[in-house]
Amino acid sequence: MEKRIRRKAKTTGKSLNKVMLELIGGSTDPGKPGKKPAGASLAKLAGGWSEKEARDFEESVRIFEDIDEATWK
Repeated sequence: MEKRIRRKAKTTGKSLNKVMLELIGGSTDPGKPGKKPAGASLAKLAGGWSEKEARDFEESVRIFEDIDEATWK
């Protein structure tokens, strides 16, 4: 099961958490497939990012997560 979930996350470009929430949501409310979470309608208005935009941003700022030990001595 875990391998299938990880594969789905990888192929769809979604996080494991997002895939799990979709799976849980689909099993608890099967009558409403693709239902958007509360507040989703405001994301575009408030400047929310798409999944791809968020991944691109995180990738571009990843270099700043490295700590230069010499700077902090």
